[in-house]
Amino acid sequence: MKRRNFLKILPAAGVSSFVVNGHAMRPFANSKIAKIMATCDGVEDRVLVLIQLKGGNDGLNMLIPVQQYPLYAALRPSIRIPDSGANKYLDLDNTLPNPDKVGVHPVMTGLKDLYDSGQAAIVQGVGYADMNGSHFKGTDLWLSGGDGTPEKNNIQSGWMGRALQAMYPDVLGTPTTDMPDPLGIQVGDPNPSLGFHTETQHQNVLNLSGQDPAGFYSLIQTIGGAPLLNVPDSEYGEEIAYIQGIENSLSLYAQRITDAFNAGSNSITDYPQVGLADQLKTIARLIAGGLKTKIYLCSMGGFDTHGAQVFENQTTSGTHANLLKDFSDAVKTFFDDLEGLGIADQVVGCTFSEFGRCARENGSLGSDHGTLAPMFMFGKSVKAGVVGTNPNLGVLTQDNQLTDMQYDYRQVFATLLQDWLGANNFVLEQTMFEGYSKIAAVDPAAVVSPDCYIGGTTSVFDPLARQKPLTVFPNPANYSAEVSFQSKAAFDARLTLHSLGGTLISGSMVKVQQGSNFYFLDVASLPSGSYFVRLENKLTGKAEVVKLSVAR
Repeated sequence: MKRRNFLKILPAAGVSSFVVNGHAMRPFANSKIAKIMATCDGVEDRVLVLIQLKGGNDGLNMLIPVQQYPLYAALRPSIRIPDSGANKYLDLDNTLPNPDKVGVHPVMTGLKDLYDSGQAAIVQGVGYADMNGSHFKGTDLWLSGGDGTPEKNNIQSGWMGRALQAMYPDVLGTPTTDMPDPLGIQVGDPNPSLGFHTETQHQNVLNLSGQDPAGFYSLIQTIGGAPLLNVPDSEYGEEIAYIQGIENSLSLYAQRITDAFNAGSNSITDYPQVGLADQLKTIARLIAGGLKTKIYLCSMGGFDTHGAQVFENQTTSGTHANLLKDFSDAVKTFFDDLEGLGIADQVVGCTFSEFGRCARENGSLGSDHGTLAPMFMFGKSVKAGVVGTNPNLGVLTQDNQLTDMQYDYRQVFATLLQDWLGANNFVLEQTMFEGYSKIAAVDPAAVVSPDCYIGGTTSVFDPLARQKPLTVFPNPANYSAEVSFQSKAAFDARLTLHSLGGTLISGSMVKVQQGSNFYFLDVASLPSGSYFVRLENKLTGKAEVVKLSVAR
């Protein structure tokens, strides 16, 4: 591959791919995992596995509203799941109040087993404001953390990328001694997900795809030949240096991921022979091999069931039934595997799809694009049960769409970020999930204590009052650096300089004045590398951090 071709690929994909166990893998920018105090043991090992059901999953044939069955059957005379006979729906939980009782599609025995063992939770009636019925736009909104309102309809970055960058703000774009692993990995899709996209220029994505890890090294080694020894001092030269850095980063990530894969194993080898199961099998092996990646994204497609969703007069068979069985069996096998490996306590899984399906069937043994749908969570640490109640089939729009949204999807993701992964409030702000109330989705015994939260720090200043943020110049610096900002209030503060690993190098108390403020840092004795400057308001405890590079 010639370098000019790599340049063409870079803006769209952001990365090259390499192969581990048959899956395109894309690692997201890494940084040092925050040091967790002894009372927080285990938080740093927690993993979130997101499962994207592409195409718009039909939640109404996945979860049947038992008390509203006559309405359900009238809306779906040709595709309804029967309430009697050998193929009737599975009663999920007879302890639920009658309005909340649901029947599960009969092929989903794996999901039923997980629920019965306390390892599954369902959130009903999930959506967002002004839902979009386009596959592409709907998917973008779920991945970006947006909705249909003008203010949040065109967010250019992904919520997963924003969350990880805020949780671990000292992003390098290359493995470090403290954190050699990528923070996020996309598995099984050759196209990079918007969900992990950030607005920085750091190399932050790697896709695991194909069968042979060596294929990745071959690709990287053939991009433009040998590295340039004398990079031109120009904008072009900067681009070349950046690309060479990416090549090195990807090689290092590939080796680390391959090492973890080889060090790991599966306690169950006979996973179902379907794509999602193979992706999950790879994830289980990487976790068992010691990889500290925080978020995995995998997917399965085929859920756009406009026609032939079911076989005529055999409504529990057909395209959707096959998808649900593959999904259910894959997830059940995955968590059984984790249990056998002794790491089931570390992992929570969660599903999402761009939208549900229309409440009324379409006359082609299928269902058209809809609005609300359920989300599913799995794992020993979820709070098992059903959150919310069945959608009201008696109150639909003129085009037969569900209207009674009970939860915004960002409530689910905010809950998983903070209660499961331990993201602090600053992370939720940066992810754009602040203000979305959490739900009872994580087992109370597993909810992360605020004392163990991970993430960057909030701003020293009220954003509405601040005129200029904390800046450092020059950056990179050789001998000294000027720290400057403007404030509309006076306060006592502490100005500190830290290594990238968090070690305090120097610090002093300063009196911030109303208006312009300037402070100088002596870096003449520091070795080349990356550092960060921190200014903390002594009264509020809030702080602002800016990265500083020292170059000789």
